[in-house]
Amino acid sequence: MAIQEALEEESTKDTPSFGSEELEEIHRSGTEAGLLGIYIFPGAVYATDKSNDKGVMGAGYFKLDENRGGCCQLGRGKEGNSSNRAELGAACLALEDAKRKQDRKPIILVSDSACFLSSSQKWIGEGKSPSMHENLDKDIMRDIVQLLRERIEQGLLTIFIKIKAHCGDPLNELADRWADEGRQSDNVRWSLPTNKPIFYWTDHGTTHCSPMNPTVKKRIDLQVSQLHMGSTANFLTREDNSRDFLGKFQKDRSVWIRARRRLLQCLSYQFPCALQLKQWSILNEVKCLLCEKY
Repeated sequence: MAIQEALEEESTKDTPSFGSEELEEIHRSGTEAGLLGIYIFPGAVYATDKSNDKGVMGAGYFKLDENRGGCCQLGRGKEGNSSNRAELGAACLALEDAKRKQDRKPIILVSDSACFLSSSQKWIGEGKSPSMHENLDKDIMRDIVQLLRERIEQGLLTIFIKIKAHCGDPLNELADRWADEGRQSDNVRWSLPTNKPIFYWTDHGTTHCSPMNPTVKKRIDLQVSQLHMGSTANFLTREDNSRDFLGKFQKDRSVWIRARRRLLQCLSYQFPCALQLKQWSILNEVKCLLCEKY
């Protein structure tokens, strides 16, 4: 594409070019992948990328020497979208394609995701014993580990390389387009649900859904704090129930130690009071004067 046409392009993404003109070859050799020698690598080169938009995840890859690619849509979107999950899916697609070719070539997987490389790093090297139990994307990671194990047993080299995203590198841009196509694909992979409870909430008119995670916990804490705002302050300002009175009771060594311990347990909700026991149908009546009063 001519420089003038490139400058007038309305798309927010760069237009990749694999032409054979001298200027295009110079451009590719000056990109990050070109400076790393990826374009002259004697084996197979795969560029992988993800697309995550409007609750739909797509994964795609581009194979350099054959000028083709592949993609898929990732399932379990209702359980929360994850860029790392889509990156893992793209890498798995590339490894599966390399296995189908059976050309016994070393391969390079180029990705723009540092999180993907970090999550994969723990499975590399001796003396490490990671577990799939804590991995949120264990269904994909298990397939990746198996594919890598098979390549190692065959003596095939696999190299993961991180490059910067959307810096005009044709490899990264083409993989990005395949990932965008994956969001529209009918080929849905890794869609088996985990049966985790899904939480829904609305923020600024937008409805979100996700399994339990730090964001959901913050939303729950926020709603609870708003619902019970002032409850603790109200309790501590009651007659004979103020903070000072509780502090004096706790410091009074003449008070039985079990009574002082029960006080701390009740205030921290570690020990139920009589009113709670009645609500749970463990007690038939409340014989606590404070519970009857409040």
